[in-house]
Formats: sequence, C-alpha cells, structure tokens
Amino acid sequence: MLELATKSLLSYLLGALIGSLIVGQLRGGIDIRTMGSGNAGGTNALRTQGAGFAIWVMVIDIGKGWIAAGLLPRMALPGIEIDSALSREWLAVACATAVVLGHVYPVWYGFRGGKGAATLVGVLLGLDPLALGPVLAVWLLVLVTTGFVGLSTMLATFAFVLFVLAAGDQPSPALLTFGIAMCAFVCFTHRANIQRMRAGTENRANRLWLLRPR
Repeated sequence: MLELATKSLLSYLLGALIGSLIVGQLRGGIDIRTMGSGNAGGTNALRTQGAGFAIWVMVIDIGKGWIAAGLLPRMALPGIEIDSALSREWLAVACATAVVLGHVYPVWYGFRGGKGAATLVGVLLGLDPLALGPVLAVWLLVLVTTGFVGLSTMLATFAFVLFVLAAGDQPSPALLTFGIAMCAFVCFTHRANIQRMRAGTENRANRLWLLRPR
C-alpha cells in the first residue's frame, strides 16, 4: 500500500504542474485563465497566445502524463519497497488517474487547471501506445466534421473504451475501468462546452473545420 499511495501522490503532484501556467510564468507572468475561455489547457493557449506557446504547453502536459503512467509505476523509489502483491497494471492506472486529477485540480494553482485532454494523451502513450492511433483518428475525424474541440475530446475518450473492449477476448479490467472513469470525467470537465453546444454558442476551430457547410 505504501508504494501505491506514494506513487499516486507523486503522480498527482506531477499533474499539478500545469504547462500553460509554467510557460506563462516564463513569459512574464501570463495567466491564460484570465483570457479567452478561461481554461488552462492547450486549446485556450493556442487561441490566446499562438502556436509557439501552445506547443510547449502540450509538451509539458503530454510529457507528465507519460511519465506518471509509463515510467513511475516501474521505478524503484528510495525507501519504498516494490509491493509484489500489487498489480503493475492497476498501479499504472492509479498513477494515470492521479496525474489527470492533478492537472484538472492543481494544488499549486488554487485547484484551477485544465480539462485533462493533453495529459490523457500522455497517459495513453504510457499505458497502451497502440490505443493512440484510433483515439487520435476519432479526435481528428470529429474535429474536421464538426469543428468542436471539446466534442472531439469526449468522443475520442469514448473511443478508448471501445478499443479496450475490442482488443481481445478478455479486456483488461484495469484499462476498462480507467477508460470508463475517464470518459465520464472528461464529459464532466467539458460540461460547459456541452451547455454551449446545446445553446449554439460554442466556438469552433474554423481552421480545422474542413467539412463545414459552404
């Protein structure tokens, strides 16, 4: 239990290092939570600060997800014995969940973070890299047909659940549980986007909305 608790806590604290806020501090104290949509994620960073800023945000947020889900569960930490009774897959899922929660509710920044999309990309890279292909394909397909980034993210997360179910005769219980939980959580973090889409006021990524009506 000590290994589980320690690595989950470290994952949360890692997740709480928000890329947009770190880059903003290095750029003279910019806080994008006061700009655009008010979200501390990559989409708002791109819209308010440009591509250069957003790329570094994505590198940080994806990187921490990969470290938490892919590296940390296998690492030997000083003073922490490897728990032989603890499933490595369930430990990875616990760390993955913690890093996403840290990104959305960062202790360092008043519990006001992003929506977890980029961190989830890094998490999938750490948990199951093969899932990235279909998940990103669904994200891109929805984006070019609707122009809604939030909708793309929600359906891409659901696509991960379908990927786990289709991956074999015996789907991984850990990955399936994680996928369902993250699907519900991503919908929760995008609840404002859902309300705006229902009201017809949600912004579209016009440059990427390739199949819009002419």
